Amino acid sequence: MEMIEEQIFTPLRNKVTQGRRISLQEAELLYQRASDEQLQELALIVRSRFHPEKEASWTRMCIINFTNICIAKCDFCAFYRLPHQEGTYTLTAEELVRSVEIFHQGGDGYIGFNGGFNPKLSLATYREVFGEVRRRFPDMVLYEMTIPEFMFYCKLSKVPYEEGAAYLKASGTAWIPGGGAEVLSPSFRLRHSPGKYTVDDYFQAQAAVIRQGIGSTATMMIGMDESPRERFEHLERLRHFQDLWKKMPSFLCWTYKPWNTSFGGQEISDQDYLRWLAICRIFLDNFKHIRTSVLTRHEVALHGLRYGADDLDLPTSDEVISKAGGEIPTDHKKILDHGRKLGYSLKRRAASLAQPS
Repeated sequence: MEMIEEQIFTPLRNKVTQGRRISLQEAELLYQRASDEQLQELALIVRSRFHPEKEASWTRMCIINFTNICIAKCDFCAFYRLPHQEGTYTLTAEELVRSVEIFHQGGDGYIGFNGGFNPKLSLATYREVFGEVRRRFPDMVLYEMTIPEFMFYCKLSKVPYEEGAAYLKASGTAWIPGGGAEVLSPSFRLRHSPGKYTVDDYFQAQAAVIRQGIGSTATMMIGMDESPRERFEHLERLRHFQDLWKKMPSFLCWTYKPWNTSFGGQEISDQDYLRWLAICRIFLDNFKHIRTSVLTRHEVALHGLRYGADDLDLPTSDEVISKAGGEIPTDHKKILDHGRKLGYSLKRRAASLAQPS
């Protein structure tokens, strides 16, 4: 990638240095024409507003898949099974407790419980099952469902989002993160998951969650057939939403794994991931924490710290990624050592995404 001419780049550098916001058109120019070094420079300027230059944080993360029954039929998912198919499961409260206990023995960290759109479950099911898990592990940070799951079970239970969020909040739900966002562009959603949700509906649900005092986050999946315009539409909507609510502590960008999915395709390059991570840091200037994905990029994710990221998870399991052909990187010492070789001081943090230091 050639460098943007200095007479064009210098005003952009000055703008970012002065803490002023770049426009969508300027972000598109940077993505299309800036060199890696230019993107790194601007991303690190924005990062420095929030974090010391050579410091980053990490925590342990486990994804426990509550059920693999899902009727959304997303073509990028290798994990789901329809209700009538063989190999379906839904874990009981006791099975979840046993899984949490194994992770809990390894020390601090958080657990995300990913499921699907299972028509045999309801908000009441989640409240009962995860109420028991929270009772047994009151010190654990638990993310019991994602925004799309919350949307589905509100609709299945015939309650508005506001009421559903209040119902879960009253039972102790503290987090409903923004997983399952993929690419928040109507055209992308129509191609790949028309039965899942609309973009406007997604943000209405997340706003209801935030209004009820439940924590949430932002995510993005890249690496399918999404266009640059669709990627930027995602970032533009996120930045506007964060401007309105100012409540999401972090943004995580991860990459699509193509194996065993109906869509197929190939993985994107490391360079594409890192360049996009830099664009996210530069454009999403209202997010304190930009998180790089060790789960999907392994040691390469540590290079994301040089492209504006400041935080990462060290994963122990995730059946969704495994089913799509991804290998879970469990040699955590090797990963952390790689980050230190890059010159970073990596500090273990509290599990809550609201508390990385």
